[in-house]
Amino acid sequence: MSTSPAVQHDQPPIVACTISRDVQIFDLLIEDMEAALGDSWGDLSFEDAASFLSQPEARSLQFVTIAMDSEDEDSLPTISGVIAAAKAAKVKVILIAEDVSPTALHQLLREGGDEFVPYPLPENELARAIERVLTAEDPVETPSGESKFKATGDRSGVVIPIHGLAGGTGATMLAVNMAWELANIEKDDPPKVCLIDLDFQFGTASTYLDLPRRESVLEMLTDTESMDSEVFMQALLTYGEKLHVLTSPTDMIPLDMITPEDIQRVIEMARVNFDYVIIDMPSTMVEWSQTVLELAHVYFAMIELDMRSAQNTLRIKRALQSEDLPFEKLRFVLNRAPGFTDLNGKSRVKRLSESLGISVEVLLPDGGKPVAQAADHGAPMAEGIPKNPLRKEILKLAKSVHDVNQADAVEARA
Repeated sequence: MSTSPAVQHDQPPIVACTISRDVQIFDLLIEDMEAALGDSWGDLSFEDAASFLSQPEARSLQFVTIAMDSEDEDSLPTISGVIAAAKAAKVKVILIAEDVSPTALHQLLREGGDEFVPYPLPENELARAIERVLTAEDPVETPSGESKFKATGDRSGVVIPIHGLAGGTGATMLAVNMAWELANIEKDDPPKVCLIDLDFQFGTASTYLDLPRRESVLEMLTDTESMDSEVFMQALLTYGEKLHVLTSPTDMIPLDMITPEDIQRVIEMARVNFDYVIIDMPSTMVEWSQTVLELAHVYFAMIELDMRSAQNTLRIKRALQSEDLPFEKLRFVLNRAPGFTDLNGKSRVKRLSESLGISVEVLLPDGGKPVAQAADHGAPMAEGIPKNPLRKEILKLAKSVHDVNQADAVEARA
């Protein structure tokens, strides 16, 4: 289909447009647009698009797809103008790109692209992208919206990474729930808390809080040199109007795609704007793991009473001590710890500590199936299962962290 939506009055209402140098170059795009929308779409050239999008007729559009290849990189200013016009008309933008440099693509995403789909189009990917842009809610209109909290840059937050030393030890569970407890630890003047999910591949902090993932997270992470407090705060979502969350990116990315310098800038930006910065770490050790450890005030290592946790504890202990890194920052947290009356289990904990040469300072009980159910419902335990024994122990831990921080603050002022 190649007729302009501006002149077609005998066709079904036009709800979308392709915008390109020549839509015939992107024959797969034509097929997918027809499959998704039938005749309810049109196409425009780059030269005509900005002018049309500024007209009242453009208000009926739901989205546009901007298709480009390497030859169009010389026309980036024109394409940027088209994106700006689309955003001004409150029209969603899907970028379709073939052999376009990452720099150019990144620039267009920063300027307002809502979705990116590579060309040739993977099967059904355009339909999924259309569904995402049309069903995505404005964060301001949802309970998990953008923060009203203004960055001040005058704080000195406590940095607390949480690292599961084996799969399924509950690191994300602890990170999410401790962050929420800290955000509610005081009624009159609650501390400002930021939860950062640094597991760029399988991070699930957003799932635990039923928050959407946003493209702006990856945009910010890959351009931290130009990141300021406004950009950082815009990348955050809030839960319950109290807890600020930097989710993992929408798509899986290599952990080493982000540099130690990027991680340091993000953590420092969070630290100067929040009282507590809780970091959900990936289980894998990468180059920037050292950066997080060095910035941490205390580093919680989650383990269980099993052989895999014991072996991995020895591995990380040897690795940190061999590099003369601050192993003493690690505080070991035993999840699914034996109950008070389980004398055999308590004896096993003691033998584990002695054999590894560590101190297990926090024992978290097994909260049972309700814990997983609360996570699936996207709510902290304090909201769904406040009397669960695991929730009570996490609250105690949060109070202990807060009390120590308050005492240190008083001592520093004295």
